[in-house]
Amino acid sequence: MRVASAEDIPPETVMQVSVEGDYIAVCNAGGEFYAIGDTCTHAEASLCDGDFYEDIRGWVLECPLHGSQFDVTTGDATSLPATGNTGNYALKVEDGAIYINPEPVTPRED
Repeated sequence: MRVASAEDIPPETVMQVSVEGDYIAVCNAGGEFYAIGDTCTHAEASLCDGDFYEDIRGWVLECPLHGSQFDVTTGDATSLPATGNTGNYALKVEDGAIYINPEPVTPRED
């Protein structure tokens, strides 16, 4: 499913998209795109904090609520208080458009 244009998500930023009712964080880490679940596994907060959020450092996305960190390549929590995985989605960029498979490669685990 097409979710955005690659040019809409500059390096070191993330955009929230909705795919079949699920919120997904599309992350641009150093020019590479990744898609993980948008909900923190600790307190159910949005990792994107809305539609567009500029807080990727390297390959790490930080939850704005309590500071938990997640690996944008896998969705794995890398710091407390969060644990588990937000979910990881297959993504491809084709002709400048970003496409996401709505079925997670790795389902969310709390």
